[in-house]
Amino acid sequence: MMLFSVINMKLRDNYSSLDKLCDDMHINKSSLINKLKDAGFEYSEEHNKFW
Repeated sequence: MMLFSVINMKLRDNYSSLDKLCDDMHINKSSLINKLKDAGFEYSEEHNKFW
């Protein structure tokens, strides 16, 4: 839940896309998506957040 909360906060406050967040923070986008998917969350490009 902490990862979900932090990533959504960063997306909301600092980044217009998941690509920009991952590039800036040197995070593997696929790994992040899979980790949150395993926890039951899915990324929405339209809303720029995980649900």
